[in-house]
Amino acid sequence: MTTPVRDVPAPPPEPADPTALLRSGAYLRLLVIAAVLGVPISAIAYWFLVLTGTLGDWLYDDLPRILALDPVPAWWPLPLLGTAGLLVGLLIRFVPGRGGESPLDGFHPGGGPPAPVPLLGITLAAVVSIGFGAVVGPEAPLIAIGGGLAAATVRLARRDAPDRVLAVAAAAGSFAAISALFGSPLSGAFLLMEAVGIGGPRLRLVLLPGLLASGVGTLVFIGLDSWTGHGTFSLALPDLPPFARPDVAQFAWALAIGLLAAVLVAVVRRIAGPLRAPVERRIVVAAPLVGLAIAGLAIGYAELTGHPVTDVLFSGQDQLPGLVSASTDYTVGALLLLLACKSLAYAGSLVAFRGGPTFPAIFLGAVGGIALSHLPGLPVVPAIAMGIGAMSAAMLQLPLTSVLLATVILGADGVTVMPLVIVAVTVSYVTSARLTPRPAAPRAGDTGSEATPGTPEPVPHPRQPTAGADPARPSTDP
Repeated sequence: MTTPVRDVPAPPPEPADPTALLRSGAYLRLLVIAAVLGVPISAIAYWFLVLTGTLGDWLYDDLPRILALDPVPAWWPLPLLGTAGLLVGLLIRFVPGRGGESPLDGFHPGGGPPAPVPLLGITLAAVVSIGFGAVVGPEAPLIAIGGGLAAATVRLARRDAPDRVLAVAAAAGSFAAISALFGSPLSGAFLLMEAVGIGGPRLRLVLLPGLLASGVGTLVFIGLDSWTGHGTFSLALPDLPPFARPDVAQFAWALAIGLLAAVLVAVVRRIAGPLRAPVERRIVVAAPLVGLAIAGLAIGYAELTGHPVTDVLFSGQDQLPGLVSASTDYTVGALLLLLACKSLAYAGSLVAFRGGPTFPAIFLGAVGGIALSHLPGLPVVPAIAMGIGAMSAAMLQLPLTSVLLATVILGADGVTVMPLVIVAVTVSYVTSARLTPRPAAPRAGDTGSEATPGTPEPVPHPRQPTAGADPARPSTDP
């Protein structure tokens, strides 16, 4: 009897030569699309930042005076954060897309650029969260907004656009949206590349359109700043004292700061993790309660120290330069209390609000560095740099991005302190990996398809290419 021949799956096609793709007319068209998209998307990102910043100033400074509350009463953050929690809870509960990814999930691959209705929910949830004072940053919503708008624009221009073209266009839109946010277009580019994990010979195929859009976006940010005077919204620390060179004592401090940052992030996550499931189950009720708790922390800090509630509230992007320039006005006790209150408010915001996790981690790293600089052998400049890098690495799990962030933010001193930052980031990254609880082993009879009890399914990241698409492979179609 003849044995039937089983069908053998065909081997996957050989990947196209990246150099040939770079020379193709289709790739040149992708570069043009990236440059063109970079202009309106970066302009929208600029006005998004203007809106959230202006909203925060109006709510905390102008509105109390309009209501004849001068001076602003100590309880003022309570109704604002309670209202913010209610609005964000309603958006998460009833709008498709759940207001975007929870900032507790950080940056990771998966999902695709958001559709228009989820994108609207992401934008509204971020405006409320950031503008009302929750401890989250604008980078994750901007990445989603840039990717979603770019993909929607390509779909409008050509309904049958291949997934690969949509993926590259979405990536370019995300690059443009955060082009000037971290002090340099390279910082945002590193964040996106390292988070997605693009590598190999195809890296430049995605990188070039992204960098082009990012460069165009930075020019748009600069031009809008010159035209409007609102600011570039680029995080930088001016007027730092010059730093000559690192020494052996500072390398020892790099080890200590790396360990301390990893422990602090582990504490924040251990607080936020167990809260996540009960808060998400009753988000409309729980989010306002979390908002009130965050407001209470800010009020307690302000009453005990005499410093403003905004030190604890908001992402810290706008507050950090003022804190650094006035660091001598803060006692060690005030800095430690700020570190504790901001960390707790950060944990609650990661669970109940929508935004990005990066800027609060940067702010906490700088606060911890300033507090430690009161100890012998640690000048304030390397202390801030190592704190920023170590906290970013532990929170984001992106070591290269964390080194670059700390280097760029410190400006002229950045290159000098880079060796110290590298050591602190490495220690923090490795330590945080060891402090992260291992996933529970599957029980007998488990199919592996269910999540660990009490752990909610992660929301797919809104900025990533659609599953199955190769973002590094542009179509040969126009």
